[in-house]
Amino acid sequence: MKTLRFITAGNVDDGKSTLIGRLLYDSNSIHTDQLGILQKQSKTDSGEIDLSLVTDGLRAEREQGITIDVAYKYFATKNRKYIIADAPGHEQYTRNMITGASNSELIIILVDARKGVTNQTKRHASIGSLMGIKKAIIAINKIDLVDYDEIVYTEIKEQFENIKVELQFKEIIYLPISALVGDNIVSKSRNTPWYTGNSLLETLDEIEIPSAVNLSSRFQVQWVIRPKDEANHDYRGYAGLVLSGKYSVGDVVKILPANIETKIVEIEKNQEKINEALAGENIVIHFSDNIDISRGDTIVKIDELPIESKNIESWISWLDHTPLQLGKTYILQHRFKNVRVKVQSIEQKWNVNEWKFSGTAELKLNDIAQVKIISNQPLFYDQFTTNNKTGNAILIDETNFNTVAALMFI
Repeated sequence: MKTLRFITAGNVDDGKSTLIGRLLYDSNSIHTDQLGILQKQSKTDSGEIDLSLVTDGLRAEREQGITIDVAYKYFATKNRKYIIADAPGHEQYTRNMITGASNSELIIILVDARKGVTNQTKRHASIGSLMGIKKAIIAINKIDLVDYDEIVYTEIKEQFENIKVELQFKEIIYLPISALVGDNIVSKSRNTPWYTGNSLLETLDEIEIPSAVNLSSRFQVQWVIRPKDEANHDYRGYAGLVLSGKYSVGDVVKILPANIETKIVEIEKNQEKINEALAGENIVIHFSDNIDISRGDTIVKIDELPIESKNIESWISWLDHTPLQLGKTYILQHRFKNVRVKVQSIEQKWNVNEWKFSGTAELKLNDIAQVKIISNQPLFYDQFTTNNKTGNAILIDETNFNTVAALMFI
């Protein structure tokens, strides 16, 4: 069963938590014991459950009335499994939204029907687009508070249509909803007879998500397996996750950085031999030649070579309270490959609220910019827009091992 990972984003009080709670509640994905707790915690005048409490993972969040972390929730229908990232809406939590968006395949952007498209709506949409998300659902929430007015829905749709040229979404779906009441969440609402599309859950079940199987084949060695017992002294396997594409027995591949060609003679999955492995599967690969292969080495097909360079151009999202120091040595972690790098220059900083670039001499917490990086050894990678499985990395401060930045290779 295919798993769809999506992120919700919106302004404060636009109803993100209520929407997620409604999806979980109406799809019967909340356990009975949790329902009992929620009923006790809810203090609504009608006596109904406050669905926004479903995503409350932190006491501070409830006390302050804002989301201060990325909360992940899980549910399933007969068609799909879902992983939801509930990202913060405030600008000072941009790094949290980037964390949630980095593994998402779709973004749901909530727009308050009374307020329309705001600067924060634009910021959330542009961050989702920057992170390589190609599918977007614009959920026009609280439609009940404007008397289910089709004109309001149409005006907000036109507002977003006017800004979508700045984005790189390949598909945008508009939905009039009320997360609080439940209109068009799980099933179509009689209150919006003018809306001819599907409900939100029907849309999620049916929307097509590109498969990583169709991308260039990428496999990075996570573990070299060489048993010490005499019975298996000839065994040499290379374990890891198929990041994208597929590998078959008989494929001619290239080992990087050694730049040596060899052939796949055996593939194991769950200790059983298989003929083909697809993106998302954990496997062990065996080769026809005895090659010196280490953790972090990349296995690619000879006709699907990645970019090889010491000079790297990248988007960077700064995640640390200590500003970026130009010329300082950081550790760039690209999956299981670590190299030492220096950020040579900040080309331009992106103002996500005003949608324009500016020059800057420093990067601080939550800043996003284009930078040039030099590595002490060649890195093998893809452009993020081409393959987000191998087009991203993180920067680590080698003095305290804090993760200080997220990278999206250009």
